[in-house]
Amino acid sequence: MAHASDLIASDIEAYLREHENKDLLRFITCGSVDDGKSTLIGRLLHDSKMIYEDQLAAITQASKTSGTTGDEVDLALLVDGLQSEREQGITIDVAYRFFSTDKRKFIIADTPGHEQYTRNMATGASTASLAIILIDARHGVQTQTRRHSFIADLLGIQHLVVAINKMDLVDYSQARYDEIVEEYQAIADKLGAPDIRFVPLSALKGDNVVNKSEAMAWYQGPAMLELLENVEITHDQNLRDLRLPVQYVNRPNLDFRGYCGTLAAGILQRGQAVRALPSGKTSKVERIVTWDGDLDVAYPGQAITVTLEDEIDISRGDWLVGESEEVPLATSFEADIVWMHEKPLEPGKLYDFKLATRDAAGKVGAIDYQVDVNTLEQRHADNLDLNAIARCRVELTAPVPVDDYHTSPGTGSFIIIDRLTNITVGAGMIHQPLDSELPYEFREHDSKASVVWNRTSVTQAMREQLNGHAGKCIWFTGLSGAGKSSLANALEVELNRRGYHTMLLDGDNIRHGLCKDLGMDEQDRGENIRRVGEVARLFAEAGIIVITAFISPFRHDRDAVREMFDEDDFIEVHVDTPLDICEQRDPKGLYQKAREGKLQDFTGISSPYEVPKAAEVTVNTVELNQQEAIALLLKRL
Repeated sequence: MAHASDLIASDIEAYLREHENKDLLRFITCGSVDDGKSTLIGRLLHDSKMIYEDQLAAITQASKTSGTTGDEVDLALLVDGLQSEREQGITIDVAYRFFSTDKRKFIIADTPGHEQYTRNMATGASTASLAIILIDARHGVQTQTRRHSFIADLLGIQHLVVAINKMDLVDYSQARYDEIVEEYQAIADKLGAPDIRFVPLSALKGDNVVNKSEAMAWYQGPAMLELLENVEITHDQNLRDLRLPVQYVNRPNLDFRGYCGTLAAGILQRGQAVRALPSGKTSKVERIVTWDGDLDVAYPGQAITVTLEDEIDISRGDWLVGESEEVPLATSFEADIVWMHEKPLEPGKLYDFKLATRDAAGKVGAIDYQVDVNTLEQRHADNLDLNAIARCRVELTAPVPVDDYHTSPGTGSFIIIDRLTNITVGAGMIHQPLDSELPYEFREHDSKASVVWNRTSVTQAMREQLNGHAGKCIWFTGLSGAGKSSLANALEVELNRRGYHTMLLDGDNIRHGLCKDLGMDEQDRGENIRRVGEVARLFAEAGIIVITAFISPFRHDRDAVREMFDEDDFIEVHVDTPLDICEQRDPKGLYQKAREGKLQDFTGISSPYEVPKAAEVTVNTVELNQQEAIALLLKRL
């Protein structure tokens, strides 16, 4: 329903012109089950007088049989129209509603809260510019809050409004509101959305929905409708990169050849130089044709037909881009995939991929990792079940132009179609091309040679997927005789028994080969540790758990090795055995030689040992036997 304006009676044409020129905001409501999403929409429509009398009468009658608000009208029934939704009191499918105010037109997508309908929520979010994430003030941040926030962010929604609903049930407490805002901030810190706002409200009572709440005078921000009317979305569109996917070649007669499509990004002007992809042929725009006549300029979202000055071969699925724009052509790319079918995604199986207006056959070559959207953690996956989300490697049978989804959603997204049933089984957002990159990159380094960094086709994630676990470095440090080698060897035996891929680097063994040219002074000992760290990093990148056993007495040397690894991939184990115990053990007779002056720079006697300040694990071999120490290490791992 449109906004009721006085112009409707006095000048209908002026009203239609005014209405046509309003900008449009598409937004979704999401959150946990029974957080009040449908009620909020109903309240927005009701309080802004956007409900027809017959609609109000119908839901008033339906409230008596299907309502959940007692004697009051259940406004949620405005959007919960399916019989199963009214029976269960939940939203199942995406419900769309249109309304307008003096300032703006709106299309609302009411999305389901149940985890099993995540794919429906993703569908509604795919065209939205803003997401309202509802939180029940009684329960605070829930699993579905994290799930929907992540999906909204994944789909490139830049404006998030966290609506803390049912404030009437917590006595409109500012303390409770502040507590939930702080709790949600931990999620917000992991999201890329630049605009996140908070509104306390009661959808049932109408507080801060259309009108400011007198019960929450402590809240100084705008009511929900005011916020929706004024949020700035004009800068969300990509007006820089020209993208026109050709949907249809219009050839009504010999004198006209036009290329039809919806402008996905950029500004197209008559006379502008363009390039067709993937052919690379160039020409200039002769006309921009629409139903209402020719245009001088076209903007994103407009359906247009373009004619060119030159006769060049352009077909459905090709793109028109700016002449000087470098758009990579690739047969494989990284993408985030949302799986939407009961039958799991199978890596290696052939599917049809639809990218903008182009169709191509291909497969998911590998699943780099699956995202647990409840915790935002990444984990290994062999296939994708219904509603799963994962970073995957897509391989196509022909090169296609590739865009980053966050730069150009219209050309950076795709759907996956089952070749047998023709059912859409998945949707994806492109992250980056894979085979269009240079095989090397220029990295800062201190090598004396002029070198570049060569990329490998097989990545660490692929190796870890093959091994079934991540690569790590477990660095044992401590005095000579502390028990480092014994513990490292026992740990490797236990990890191998459990099926992990490991490699043990022992201090004495390394000096028989890789570091046989190094002595025992401070400089050579530092170089010894540096070399071992580089080798350990290579093993970890191969997806192997590398275990090292080195005295490594100097803290700065150990910290330098730590810097070679990502956070949590380097585990420092301090074998904290007292010097007198180590000297009593003295299995190699080294302490006695050092006391006699036959060994110089011996750690603990004539050279210092710097105890780790914050080792991940500390093992005291006096208090713990070997079995207990290994159990402690396994618990940490």
